[in-house]
Formats: sequence, structure tokens, C-alpha cells
Amino acid sequence: MRIKFRFAIRTAGGFSKTPLILALGLLAACATPPERDPARTAHRVPARWSNPAALAGAVRPWLRAFASPELDGLVGTALVGNFDLKAVAARVAQARAQVRIAGAERLPQVELAPGFQHLGLVGNGEVAGNFWELPFNLSWELDLWGRIRSTRQAAESEALAAGSDLEGAALSLGARTVQACFELAETRQQVGVVEQSIAERQAVVELVRGRFQLGLGSGLDLSLAATDLNDAEAQLAEARDRQQAAARRLETLLGRYPAAALRHCADLPELPAALPVGLPAELLARRPDLKAAFARLRALDSRLDSAEKALLPRVALTAAGGTFGTALGELVDPRAIGWNLAMGLAQPLFTGGRLSAEIDLAGAQVEEALQLYREAALNAFREVEQALAAERWLSEREHALTATLARTETSRKLAIDAYRNGTVEILPLLDSYRSTLNARSALLSARRQLLQNRVGLYLALGGAA
Repeated sequence: MRIKFRFAIRTAGGFSKTPLILALGLLAACATPPERDPARTAHRVPARWSNPAALAGAVRPWLRAFASPELDGLVGTALVGNFDLKAVAARVAQARAQVRIAGAERLPQVELAPGFQHLGLVGNGEVAGNFWELPFNLSWELDLWGRIRSTRQAAESEALAAGSDLEGAALSLGARTVQACFELAETRQQVGVVEQSIAERQAVVELVRGRFQLGLGSGLDLSLAATDLNDAEAQLAEARDRQQAAARRLETLLGRYPAAALRHCADLPELPAALPVGLPAELLARRPDLKAAFARLRALDSRLDSAEKALLPRVALTAAGGTFGTALGELVDPRAIGWNLAMGLAQPLFTGGRLSAEIDLAGAQVEEALQLYREAALNAFREVEQALAAERWLSEREHALTATLARTETSRKLAIDAYRNGTVEILPLLDSYRSTLNARSALLSARRQLLQNRVGLYLALGGAA
């Protein structure tokens, strides 16, 4: 049995700065990644939102606010079938695997390499025979300063960021699915509005034709009425094209073939009651994209810590050994065992500036991540404020268009009666029908925009409702 023990210092350069490097290394060993608080890190978080108009109601998951089993089913289908979301989920699995990879460096690494050799004739004509061996190698870096631990913490933070990315992707997919359903519902209702207008204009054409046949109207009136009907038919074709495109977009989100065969989303729902938006500081801990950005900042803090600790000495244990013999049975004979154990200390002395450049690189990456986090927080506050303000103006627009539609309906009825009595020309009558169609279409669009803005507000708030 052979036992060896060594202690050695290996240097990377040809001159000695060991006392200085060791002193700097020991100082670096005391450093740890900075403690960060999302609110302080985000910079200038306001105490409250500038638009408090929507601060009412109870907190509940945002999708339940619409009380629609159909929307629940569509979002559930999208979460299962959407391919983009599956790709994000795969990235989460990759990040978790990276955590295990980073953590494996803290454990001993053992290799076993059994072998067999058959030796033929030697120089004097003798046959040497068979030779069996069962060697192993062990290496283990002792993480005295926490360099490997910091690397693992960085991987863990990146895995948390990937998990937040998945949460955000699911939230975004749900919002886009609901908004796509609203868009499809609006296009279907727009088709119905144009079809209704065509039926009304066909009645006008028949009225004008009857008056023309009785000699009470001119051929110009009949031509103008027929042209107006053709314009409405062209609008119907355009509306049906928008409907099929909206259906295919929704089917793609659901992970289905875009065949425009969906029978869902026939009507626009009512706008849910006003919701509590909470305080701006709460948004930092609620929005998945902000949580992901903060986790990546923490990951880079840990990578900077690991880069600084690379200046410290590395202490490693290595061992090698095994058994060997000319017969397979000799491998279990204790007398055939040979092994050695070594402890090595490696202190970087001169690396051409690589280690200091890696520290500078990691520090610059931390600064970049810090500024990106602040920018993301600022954009998040803007999105909430913008959605809150937009809800107010879109609500006022909907109310105004509702009043406009009521007046155009009245004007249309008065115009058709006046034309029958011969007190108005054909152009005011046709204008009243066009105004009615435009008002109906604009009101539907406003209602859809109001609903989609509410979904956007839920999304900006991180899914709260």
C-alpha cells in the first residue's frame, strides 16, 4: 500500500506578490452581495397613483371579474396549447438544470475507469498475459471563501427570474387571449350591424324604386340609393374579412390550426366594476417582469461577488488510486490497492489583467441591470397611470357615442318619414343611414377598446383585480 500527501502552492507568474494578493483576497472574502430592496432600488416610487378614479371593489383574480365561463375556458386552453408559453416553460427547466450544474462544483467529483489489457509476446518471447485495473480519481475544491456558493446563488436567482418570466408569459397570454376574444366578438357584431344596415338600405331602394315607377321620384334618386347599397355591401365584405382574421389570431393563441372555425366570442361582455389598484410600491412585488428584472440584478450581484473571490487562493483535494492485477479476482485483494492523496493551493499572481477585467465586466453588468430595472419599474408605473387615465376618457367617449347613436336613429326615422311625404331630397335620407351605421360601428369599437383597456390595466397591475 502506498500513501502520499502533498501540500503545494502553484503560481501563475514568474514573480511573487503573495502577501499583497493574499491580503486583497482576504478583504474580498469578507465582501458579500449588497442587500437590495425593490422599492429603494426602483428609484422615486410615488406614494400613490395620480389617478384614483378606479379605487373601489374587492380584490380577486382578474379573469373572474368578467364572470365568463367561456373566457375561463379559452384562457385555460391557451395556457395548455400555446407554443410560445411551452418554449418559456422549457427555458425554466433549463435554468433549474443550471442551478444543479452550478451546485455540483461544491461536491467531490469522482471518476472510475476500469480497464483490461492483454499483453502479447515480449522481446524474449515470453507471454506477459492479462492485466486488470480498477482506478479512480477524486477532486474536490474546498469553497472556503464562498466563490462557488456565489455562483450557485447567481444560478438560483436566474432560475427565479425564469420562473417569473413564465408567470409573466402566462399572464400576458391570458390577457391577449381575452383581448383577442373581444376583438372577434366586435368583428362579429360589426358584421351584424352592416347586415342590418344593408337590410334597411334595401328597403330604401325599394321605396325609391316604387316612387320612381309612380313618377314621384327621379332616376338619379334610384341610382344614388343603389350606389349607397353597394357601398354597404362592400363594407360587409370588409367586416367579414376582419372577422376571419380575428378568428385566426385567436386560434393561433390557443395553439390550434387557424381555420377560422371558432364559434366562441359572439358578444362583448359588460365592463366589470371598478377595481382597486393598490399602491405603486406594491406593483414592484406583484408584476412578474419586475420580479424577473430584480432577480437578474441579484444574480449579477452574486456573479460580481464570485468574480471578486476568484482573486483568493483555491484549495483543492485530489486523490487517485485503485487496484490492479493479472487476474480479475485480484482486484478485490486489499494488497493490490494503491492510492495517493494531495492537497493543493493555487494563488493567482499574474493573469495579464484577466481577473480584474472580469471584475470590471461583472460590475458593469450589475450597473446595466440596475438601470434596466429602474427603467422597467418606470415603464410599469406609466402603463398603470396610462390605463387608469384611458379608462376615464374611453368611458366618456362611449357615453358620447351612445348619445350620438340615439340621435342618429331618431334622425333616420324622421328622414324616411319626410322622404315618403316628399318634404326632403334623397341625399339627406342616405346621409342619415350612413350616420346611423357609422355611429353603431363606432360605439361597438369604443366598447371593445374600453374592455381591452381594462384587461391592459389588469396586466399592468400584474394580474390583480
